[in-house]
Amino acid sequence: MKQLSTKVTSNGHGQDSSYFLGWEEYEKNPYDEIKNPNGIIQMGLAENQLCFDLIESWLAKNPDAASLKRNGQSIFRELALFQDYHGMPEFKKAMAEFMEEIRGNRVTFDPKKIVLAAGSTSANETLMFCLAEPGDAFLLPTPYYPGFDRDLKWRTGAEIVPIHCSSSNGFQITESALQQAYQQAQKLDLKVKGVLVTNPSNPLGTALTRRELNLLVDFITSKNIHLISDEIYSGTMFGFEQFISVMDVLKDKKLENTEVSKRVHVVYSLSKDLGLPGFRVGAIYSNDEMVVSAATKMSSFGLVSSQTQYLLSALLSDKKFTSQYLEENQKRLKSRQKRLVSGLESAGITCLRSNAGLFCWVDMRHLLDTNTFEAELDLWKKIVYNVKLNISPGSSCHCTEPGWFRVCFANMSEDTLDLALKRLKTFVESTDCGRMISRSSHERLKSLRKKTVSNWVFRVSWTDRVPDER
Repeated sequence: MKQLSTKVTSNGHGQDSSYFLGWEEYEKNPYDEIKNPNGIIQMGLAENQLCFDLIESWLAKNPDAASLKRNGQSIFRELALFQDYHGMPEFKKAMAEFMEEIRGNRVTFDPKKIVLAAGSTSANETLMFCLAEPGDAFLLPTPYYPGFDRDLKWRTGAEIVPIHCSSSNGFQITESALQQAYQQAQKLDLKVKGVLVTNPSNPLGTALTRRELNLLVDFITSKNIHLISDEIYSGTMFGFEQFISVMDVLKDKKLENTEVSKRVHVVYSLSKDLGLPGFRVGAIYSNDEMVVSAATKMSSFGLVSSQTQYLLSALLSDKKFTSQYLEENQKRLKSRQKRLVSGLESAGITCLRSNAGLFCWVDMRHLLDTNTFEAELDLWKKIVYNVKLNISPGSSCHCTEPGWFRVCFANMSEDTLDLALKRLKTFVESTDCGRMISRSSHERLKSLRKKTVSNWVFRVSWTDRVPDER
């Protein structure tokens, strides 16, 4: 029998996580309104399917782009031939301008500092290869995207040390949590090379506050380490405040073109904002010429096809379309999130107040038999196998508190979401805890919401992201 490598045969990929196991169960029994109405509804997949009609409409009006034509003439042969690792200049320019537009054109991105990658997964791994030796560590605030255990560690040999965040302050990053994570890495004899954050957060569905971003920049400055800001959800903001990028903070602190700015790197992708994960378009933005050069060489392992670049450069260069798309996407996400939150509340379940993303961070602690992660997994299994909803347990996101779950809302129709909520409500009401909750929760939630909305502090304090008290 042929011996395989230890890397391939180890569990370093993280495939045994409940996050991935839930997907496997869904694939065995996927819900279909007609063919399989009793199947599992996929609520563990952060896909944005709410604005496909806008993109399809643009494609219909711009047939040259989709047909690989320029001024009516085929450029198939040109695109079919080899392209260098740097990517098409017109596409990188369009990407840079789209990233600027999402940030209100407050900051600029130099196309020459963009490295293309086959999605943010490839981009993040490439940065790990560039910045860390095997055994070096990056600090990540919890809860974090379960796929990072695969993306950052599996092939690179890098380590993750959690920055433990708590529901007591809405899972915000604090200075003490940063220092404790750094000290923990030192105790483990790990060299800390940087901090990686997702902004807005997956799975929290909240954008980092300016205070948190200032704290992060000050921290990596004092420790002389790197900061990777994965801003893949930057165009999904649906709150009343603007998205604040780490690039905004560098500008405000007058740190542009400094040594600190060379240690700050942004990851972006079109997978979430435009709902195009299948197109595999990601990007690294760095002010460090050596990082850009090395990452460009490494991009040969995950290039974006020339056909994809050509099509999307035309789409992103249409400023009227991108402006209308971002506005409408925000409206639809806000409406859908509100529908999920309302449906959960009717079942006596609350969420962390969110302002971005394709999911909510849902509090089901009151449904646990005991305050343990074993009880969380028991509840998760009931929801997957009995209720037939695939959601992601907080333990798969390395949350330190049992009972939190990530629930996605943008990858299905409204009817499917309503059915999922109906199933969950029926389940909650069938439990001993649920029967007690259902009699009083609806009136309690209505009363608390009324008090909260009438309080003018609600809007002022939003940017500090306090925990939801409803």
